[in-house]
Amino acid sequence: HLYLISLSLCGQGCQSGTMFSAPQSSKSEFLDKARQAREERKGVKEKERAAVLIQAMIRRFLCHCRLQKQIRKEVDDYFQAPETGSSKRNALSIFKTARKLLFIYRPEDKMRFEKLCRSILASMEAENEPKVWYVSLALSKDLTIPWLKQIKDVLWIGCQLLKKLKPDILQDNKLITLYLTMLVTFTDTSTWRIVRGKGEALRPALTRICENIMGHLNQKGFYSVLQILLTNGLARSKPSLSKGTLTAIFTLSLRPVIAAHFSENLLRLFLIHIMSVPAIVSHLNVLTPETHDLLRKFILFLSREEQCSDICVCLEGSHTLCLLGNLIQLGYLNEKVLEEEANHFVKDLTDMLSYCQRYVSQKKSNLTHWHPVLGWFSQTVDYGLNESMPLVTKQLQHLWGVCVIRTLFSDVLSKKLESQEPTPPPPQPSTSQNNLPVKNLFKRAFQKSASVRNILKPVGGKRVDSAEVQKVCSICVLYQTALSTLTQIRLQILTGLTHLDDLLPKLWAFICELGPQGGLKLFMECLNNDTEESKQLLAMLMLFCDCSRHLITILDDIEVYEEQTSFKIEELITISSFLNTFVYKMIWDGILENAKGEKLELFHSVHGWLMVLYERDCRRRFTPDDHWLRKDLKPSLLFQELEKGKKRAQLLLQYIPHVIPHKNDGYDQLRRLPANSIKGVIRVKFVNDLGVDEAGIDQDGVFKEFLEEIIKKVFNPALNLFKTTSGNERLYPSPTSYIHENHLQLFEFVGKMLGKAVYEGIVVDVPFASFFLSQVLGHHHSSFYSSIDELPSLDSEFYKNLTSIKRYDGDVGDLGLTLSYDEDVMGQLVCHELIPGGKTMPVTNENKISYIHLMAHFRMHTQIKEQTAAFIRGFRSIINPEWLHMFSTPEVQRLVSGDNAEIDLDDLKKHTVYYGGFHSSHRVIIWLWDILSSDFNADERAMFLKFVTSCSRPPLLGFAYLKPPFSIRCVEVSDDQDTGDTLGSVLRGFFTIRKKEPGGRLPTSSTCFNLLKLPNYSKKSILRDKLRYAISMNTGFELS
Repeated sequence: HLYLISLSLCGQGCQSGTMFSAPQSSKSEFLDKARQAREERKGVKEKERAAVLIQAMIRRFLCHCRLQKQIRKEVDDYFQAPETGSSKRNALSIFKTARKLLFIYRPEDKMRFEKLCRSILASMEAENEPKVWYVSLALSKDLTIPWLKQIKDVLWIGCQLLKKLKPDILQDNKLITLYLTMLVTFTDTSTWRIVRGKGEALRPALTRICENIMGHLNQKGFYSVLQILLTNGLARSKPSLSKGTLTAIFTLSLRPVIAAHFSENLLRLFLIHIMSVPAIVSHLNVLTPETHDLLRKFILFLSREEQCSDICVCLEGSHTLCLLGNLIQLGYLNEKVLEEEANHFVKDLTDMLSYCQRYVSQKKSNLTHWHPVLGWFSQTVDYGLNESMPLVTKQLQHLWGVCVIRTLFSDVLSKKLESQEPTPPPPQPSTSQNNLPVKNLFKRAFQKSASVRNILKPVGGKRVDSAEVQKVCSICVLYQTALSTLTQIRLQILTGLTHLDDLLPKLWAFICELGPQGGLKLFMECLNNDTEESKQLLAMLMLFCDCSRHLITILDDIEVYEEQTSFKIEELITISSFLNTFVYKMIWDGILENAKGEKLELFHSVHGWLMVLYERDCRRRFTPDDHWLRKDLKPSLLFQELEKGKKRAQLLLQYIPHVIPHKNDGYDQLRRLPANSIKGVIRVKFVNDLGVDEAGIDQDGVFKEFLEEIIKKVFNPALNLFKTTSGNERLYPSPTSYIHENHLQLFEFVGKMLGKAVYEGIVVDVPFASFFLSQVLGHHHSSFYSSIDELPSLDSEFYKNLTSIKRYDGDVGDLGLTLSYDEDVMGQLVCHELIPGGKTMPVTNENKISYIHLMAHFRMHTQIKEQTAAFIRGFRSIINPEWLHMFSTPEVQRLVSGDNAEIDLDDLKKHTVYYGGFHSSHRVIIWLWDILSSDFNADERAMFLKFVTSCSRPPLLGFAYLKPPFSIRCVEVSDDQDTGDTLGSVLRGFFTIRKKEPGGRLPTSSTCFNLLKLPNYSKKSILRDKLRYAISMNTGFELS
């Protein structure tokens, strides 16, 4: 290169000489050339300087490479040299070799670094050879500081390598063990041979060296390294860290904390980096390491709100949840500490859950991410933790496990539900035959429960600002926060809280004692206060409602009514009255209109529990008559407010229509509220058995009769559109109705006809199965709905068999059941899988509850899904679903079929109009009423009612609502000769004057006018025989 540069310079010199010898053309040209020459010379100098620099760099690089190569060779030679007893590697030689390796260390030197670490560790194991011990250099006056720097560098390089190693790879696992052993060895003096015997005096000084090393590592990010290593090894379904490795890591993580005497700074690092590792306590629990009362220290550290908030912000939601799980498991494992620090523990968990709750979202959006425990979450989710979430969930479950619940709720559970002597049950107001089973149920329930404990009712007397009440309230807030935060395991929490049979009754007893009078008044006052104390009391009520609703939903009828699990029947009556009043007052006092946030959630909790009890009562009565009605609610005022569009009236109708008394004229106003006028008038003409058109003008009466006749045909089980339930013979769609080609169109048509009947107020004798009516009402979409509770209305025997599986004490697998249902369909055995692949999945103790619910759902929903949908489509094309929302299942059955009560002849007589000379004291009329009451049985009275009105059942609200009113007319001639009443005919009827004896003629009717046409018979016996014959003939106008 130098030779080429000199040639270049020589050439330029020749050119320069030529320039001065040439003739000069001008001054400017000369100056330009001079400037160019200067620039060229400058460029040459730059090139020369660059060439020198390049040469220097190359020489330095080559020299460095030679030096590195030489050093690496020396290091390799050192490690490859055979080690004999007399020539063991001493500490100084290791120190020098380490200095060389650290001087030239690059990532490709990992193998040499590994050998260095092994040499250092081997030196520490030598027996009685101080010069061999690597740590002995720390005592050398000249080498203490260089040695300390060297060991810090060695250990940190080991930490850097640990971050990149994968514990599930065998070779990496060996290296993890090596580097962890280095860290364990040089952060504590306990394994150093130098301090044994006479060297004990050196321990304090050497301990300070270890603390110095740990301080350096902490500054560099030691805890982050351990966190990465733990997460790589534990954040998976099957951990890849061995017990020894895990013990080493935990030991290392504790040493700085202990050395710093549990300073807040080190506790903070420990919580953020170690205790946030998924389920680390579960893995450590197997090893049972010394915990140094860590739980208490964590609890007290986090009890300061700013410190707890700092931890949560650093960790964010996913890792905060992991920390929460670890703290809960520590609490479970340290019952004594949990008991002593319960208040702080509860506060810490509540604060952390509240932090997470801020980011829990109800639905998916561009800003949310899915979390397997939290649901949609608006913070970044670490999906690397998902594999370990089952373990974290298992930790969280300890919070609602029996052990922790007993510890936290000890004040509530220690309450004695005092026993008492049985006393006679209070008399029930109703004496109707239909309520006798209810009375007997009350009697049995009372006899069973009264001898065990007092019935819990609000009594008051406990100050709400007492420490005991405050503690119970804060615990309820914790569990309520957990329910609203851990959305994907909410049912698990509720199930855990309801596991102890006595928790909820004792919590209710606790609620009953609050305030001066107990119960309702206190909580209504809390609704109008925004104090923290009020919020906590309402959270207690909310938790009680959520848990109780869940409990009653999962209990079957035997457990509720006969065994009376958790609550006695009388307590359910008291509770339902409390809830009914609470919800009513929230609506009527205008609180719900402006409610949001916690108050709105409270309303839905209380209302949910109320509706579960109400629907259970509708299915099988346990409350006294008129229990659900609000006697202080004036229907006239309600309907005035509805007409004015007042919000509270609309909300009352939306949420608790059952409080409105239906048996008054308010009900009629309610029935006529919808403004849509359906759907036109249907004109009908009948043809009798002889093929002749029946006489009669249709004024809705003939249509009513037509409706009854067509409904009687389609609901006949022989047609196989509908089947009857076993036992009580109630109707529901037939699963095999598909044998009719157009069966779905038929179901839709039947739905329309029935809807028309309900709309017109025409009652038809069609007893539906309650589970089917629940689907028509849309109850099966409600969160309160339970398929298994409705099953008795389909097949009570099948229900008993299913629930016996639930109570089966042995191994359900021995029964040989699978997740499938075998059905005999027209002579062929068909297997229905309850879930995909169900016929190969055995029913076990673990999945038997799912099997029961799946089976109930299949029998009542899946089998008749299409038929039910078609029927509902037709029915709702006439009846607005919002109208039906006001009624319970039994009430809808009454809307369809009228009252099951016997015909009230006194009511009918009271609302009868007379024509043609008849009057209430006329002897024929007196005979008629006497025959109906004394000579006719209940069936014949129903036939009589059908004969004159086309409906065999009385109107729902009595005969005052029969339109037009029932009337009786005295007639002298047959219908085809009848021209109406004249003065003569009226006088003859009044004075019982006959043109001729009418004994050969029969009574007739005009159903369209609800009119009975009665000849003026001379004898009571003739009237009785003719009337009996007429009502049994099933014909209409042409009888006479």
